Amino acid sequence: MTEHPEQPRRPLHYTEEDVQREVSELETKSATAARIFDLRRIIGGLFVVYGVIVTITGITDSQAAIDKAEGVNINLWTGIGMLLLGIFFLAWLKLRPTPPPVPPEGLPEERGGE
Repeated sequence: MTEHPEQPRRPLHYTEEDVQREVSELETKSATAARIFDLRRIIGGLFVVYGVIVTITGITDSQAAIDKAEGVNINLWTGIGMLLLGIFFLAWLKLRPTPPPVPPEGLPEERGGE
């Protein structure tokens, strides 16, 4: 086996503007990901979808299915409850969105060499 001589590494020189631009881009991506994957959006969306399905099932239930549940159209009431819960989560998301992250005071060197 021949060994490859280790190539000299050139030090990377970044200006403060380059670092600030990179930090800003990462913070923007992080905030966007946090908003997209907010659990309220996922839970609310799933409850609305399943609520619609169960409500439609409750509307189209036969009298035999209703009699089986002792006269209560359980699918209809459960579907309406799921719809209300899903709408609650989505309204909560709309009224109180995820706040953007607070940017750090400065670079580590500027904050005292952390």
